[in-house]
Amino acid sequence: MSTQVLEKNTSIITEVNATKDIMLDLKNLKKVYPTPKGDYVVLEDLNLQIMKEEFVTIIGHSGCGKTTMLSMIAGLNEITGGHISVLGKPIKGPGPDRGVIFQAPSLMPWMTSLQNVLLGVNQVFPHATKAQRKDIAKYYLQKVGLENSFNKRASELSQGMQQRVGIARAFAIKPKVLLLDEPFGMLDSLTRGELQDILIEIWNKEKITAVMITHDVDEAIFLADRVVMMTSGPKAKIGDVLNINFERPRTRKTVLEHDKYYEYRKHLIDFLEH
Repeated sequence: MSTQVLEKNTSIITEVNATKDIMLDLKNLKKVYPTPKGDYVVLEDLNLQIMKEEFVTIIGHSGCGKTTMLSMIAGLNEITGGHISVLGKPIKGPGPDRGVIFQAPSLMPWMTSLQNVLLGVNQVFPHATKAQRKDIAKYYLQKVGLENSFNKRASELSQGMQQRVGIARAFAIKPKVLLLDEPFGMLDSLTRGELQDILIEIWNKEKITAVMITHDVDEAIFLADRVVMMTSGPKAKIGDVLNINFERPRTRKTVLEHDKYYEYRKHLIDFLEH
């Protein structure tokens, strides 16, 4: 076989393998809202590929369309142009392949922690026995530190505990992609730190592809393999991408003591200030 043919075949194989490794593909994504004064273009020509088992954080100024983009990936917001696919399949509305953790946990207040997690588990695993489904829900509630609160109503839980239920619920449906819309934005710094640790501990074990929006530069660095920076709207797109080369599993201490930490931090702040 000639060297040229061999090289061509190798590049085709590499390309196929790379394509197989892409979990989430956003191509030429566009979002337009019609207004009385004409179309308002939130996102335009946005391209992003997220690999299997990757944790990506997204930062940008308020109003740059981060949440719009996330809700389009979740299937909760219509796509104006371009397309979004999960493992090569175009999304068609919401689906169990994408779990979402919102800023407000949106639990059923009259239901217990266990019942709230079971809502999703029952839908996604209809062929499992009742006992098996309960075991799944309990397992993830234990993972987030709520083993003593299975039977507490959501309305009886603090905001931080409610968000723990939200995290358990999202992981329990075993999604291919986990979408997080500033899940710790409304919490005090201590609770926020605790929940970041819980989130990353479960993620290290489950290795679900994760996409998280945050306003917090330190949070973005601590959690991510890559930080994606969005330009200010209107017509927002990807402005820059920063690879975070910290080993996993990581601790807050090792991250803060790493030589590159302040270099990464400066890079993100410089981007946001321009």
